[in-house]
Amino acid sequence: MKISIIVAKAKNNVIGKDNQLIWKLSSDLRLFKKLTTGHHIIMGRKTYDSVGKPLPNRTSIVITRNRDLKLPEGHFVFHSFEDAIQLCISKKIEQLYIIGGAEIYRQALPLCDELIVTEVDAYPQGDVFFPEIDPNKWQEISRERFQRDEKNEYDFDFVIYKRNDQL
Repeated sequence: MKISIIVAKAKNNVIGKDNQLIWKLSSDLRLFKKLTTGHHIIMGRKTYDSVGKPLPNRTSIVITRNRDLKLPEGHFVFHSFEDAIQLCISKKIEQLYIIGGAEIYRQALPLCDELIVTEVDAYPQGDVFFPEIDPNKWQEISRERFQRDEKNEYDFDFVIYKRNDQL
């Protein structure tokens, strides 16, 4: 099973504030949708709350301490990251996306094969951060530049990193 983290982060590693995205990047949302549609996605409960419902045409797996959280049929609640991964292994999933937030990213980083990072050309204030990408463990394999326009608040790069031991 290939595990990919997908994240949009600022130059200062900020990924959110007050449980909300902090920029409007239409092109990034299109890329996110294109990549994750038809796949299983793992997220924390706060990320799920910010989205508000399971994303269409994806299987949501939410990790939470809340024993009372219920999701619509076909989606899953787990109380540990390890249990969520075990479900995906048992279902023989080929591709899994980790979509946030910070604590889930931290737990997934040692297990994932790929980082799909939207690097936003900004230094916003925030209260949630993505871990530093260690160049000794990760190698950039592609980068595509997007310019600020009427639908994208900032310039940004769409970057894919592979774990060094998997190149």
